[in-house]
Amino acid sequence: MAQQAVERVGLEKHNFARTGRMALYGGAVFGPVATTWFKFLQNKIDLKNPNTTIAARVLTDQTVFASTNLFVFLSSMAIMEGTSPKDKLESTYATALQKNWMVWPWVQAINFKLVPLEHRVLVVNIVSLGWNCYLSYINSKGG
Repeated sequence: MAQQAVERVGLEKHNFARTGRMALYGGAVFGPVATTWFKFLQNKIDLKNPNTTIAARVLTDQTVFASTNLFVFLSSMAIMEGTSPKDKLESTYATALQKNWMVWPWVQAINFKLVPLEHRVLVVNIVSLGWNCYLSYINSKGG
């Protein structure tokens, strides 16, 4: 999606290996981990005040999961590309994490407040259509 909608490279210059890496990460890593993570947040962070619970879940999600997931994503992309994870992280991690914190806390606050547990990964997947375009773009450009 990023290559066609954002970068407009055309089908003849489409990098199918890049698409495959993104699909592999999403299906084999992010999907199963996110499902487990949302169950963990639901079961382990349950405070007396519902709004405090949501704030605590968002804070935990953004400090623990988002930062770790971004680290794993960029590192694994570099490994699959045959490049240096250290260089990839140095050139992209801080910027991507800042952008993450501009988008995802709001999404997750709404997600945790209004969406039943069994549909939260679906909400994240829908928003991720745009987010993954951004990640694919910065990953391919190195920052």
